[in-house]
Amino acid sequence: MKMKNRTLILDCTKKIGENVTIYGYIQTRRDHGKILFLDVLDRSGLIQVVVSKGAHLRGVGQTESKSHLGGEISPQDVVTISGKVNKRPPNLVNKNIPTGEIEIAAEKIEVLSKAEELPFDMGGKDLDLQLPTLLDYRSLTLRHPKVKQIFKVQATILEGFRKISKELGCVEVVVPEIAVSSTEGGAEVFKVDYFDHKAFLTQSPQLYKQMLVPVFERVFTIAHAYRAEPSVTTRHLAVATQLDCEFGFVDFEELLDLLEKAGTETLKFAEAESKDVFKEWNLETIAFGSSRGAGEAGKIPRLTLREAQELILKEFKRDNTKEKDLTPQDEIDLCTWAKNVHKSDFVTITHFPTQAKPFYTMPDPKNSEYSLSYDLLFRGVEVMSGSQRINDYFQLVDSIKSRGMDPKNFEMYLQAFKYGMPPEGGFSFGLERMTMHVFKLANIREAALFPRDMERVDIRLNK
Repeated sequence: MKMKNRTLILDCTKKIGENVTIYGYIQTRRDHGKILFLDVLDRSGLIQVVVSKGAHLRGVGQTESKSHLGGEISPQDVVTISGKVNKRPPNLVNKNIPTGEIEIAAEKIEVLSKAEELPFDMGGKDLDLQLPTLLDYRSLTLRHPKVKQIFKVQATILEGFRKISKELGCVEVVVPEIAVSSTEGGAEVFKVDYFDHKAFLTQSPQLYKQMLVPVFERVFTIAHAYRAEPSVTTRHLAVATQLDCEFGFVDFEELLDLLEKAGTETLKFAEAESKDVFKEWNLETIAFGSSRGAGEAGKIPRLTLREAQELILKEFKRDNTKEKDLTPQDEIDLCTWAKNVHKSDFVTITHFPTQAKPFYTMPDPKNSEYSLSYDLLFRGVEVMSGSQRINDYFQLVDSIKSRGMDPKNFEMYLQAFKYGMPPEGGFSFGLERMTMHVFKLANIREAALFPRDMERVDIRLNK
């Protein structure tokens, strides 16, 4: 079958009065007496097709007929349609779609692939399904326009991250996902049989991107992170996508500027590229705060952990000042405060306890109980974490030993520090969390194409 004469649906707006051939999927069908209306989708958009009784129609494996196929054309059928592009009557214009002023009068329709009867209605504006059903039929529910839009925006987040990372001088690298030791220590790792040896799925690309700082100075990577956390929450996945940067020759304050710039510019790009989706979803515009000055990051409020906890006590009357981390409610309240006081959907929290952070995190020289670490909160949840790193070989070995780990398991990693590592640091964004909170979704699984957790690897494991 030759498709060189194919016209994309969006391009039909330039071909009023002309005959075209489109290829796509039936989204909905509406029967009105002797006329059938079809909404047809392809990668560029949606268009209404009007089918009268005289149209030439062919089903899969059937000879051509001149009926409108009755029940034979159904949602999700793959079709090719030839016909004339006409203007719609003024009173029937659909202002919500780019092709809303036109329609195709079908002259010939061929069903290329027949869809079975759907297990639920896919024709509505929204897909109102319980989460288990949404995920059990993932290859089908991803086709729904509103669901698909989540991942079109997610693609712009990835594009925006790549764009700003390159502007900051980073080289893109691809790192392994199997390692000889756990990245951060602890039991929350997936062990794998690697030929005659034991290995681990990486908890993050952290160690590898650090090893590449003396090579490229600044690097970024998009990689999976594997966390064997025995929990099922609305904000955690067993396999998440991390957007990582690592920078050489930086100090702590510069790192804070870099992370805020990377985060805000990534989302500014995604928002600008997705105006139609933001409008259709009625999404709130992201608040970036006011400018710090020429060429600097947006004015995101910065608080140390202890300052944040004191603020929680003062403003929200909860005393968590003895805790080693923020609670989920703390993160929500701090973002509420940042939005109200600083007109920012973001707030940066620094100086978490050293022992609560991974071994490579630099203790604060002024008070080693706390570290030169930071989290970026966005709309009530942490979407980024990072730190300045220990770059001294001997200090790093001592830190590994202090966590009960064997430096021999980090031989290649330590090699990079033994032969010279500049002052360096970096951060990592969670792609699914960012997407979740752009759309204000109730569960992070809605922001993952094919989510993995304790209960699911494609199918529900307890079936």
